[in-house]
Amino acid sequence: MVILGVPIKIIFIMTESMLEYTIVVLKKVSFDTRLFYKEVKKAISTLLPEEVEQLKIWLQQFIDDKPELQQSLILITTS
Repeated sequence: MVILGVPIKIIFIMTESMLEYTIVVLKKVSFDTRLFYKEVKKAISTLLPEEVEQLKIWLQQFIDDKPELQQSLILITTS
């Protein structure tokens, strides 16, 4: 199947890569609360809805022992 001239398989790989890239970025900026929140907001606006759900699951696990980042879940649940 092809969407806009791009095979579905390639689209799936691209979106999976965006989620993976987002997680890498969030891990790297987790030292700075404001930057972390900014990247979470950016991820919410760029990822597909099902990817945002996957990101939410990852976030819940990642911030479990990081109380300073726990408010980032509010960003996802209110979007």
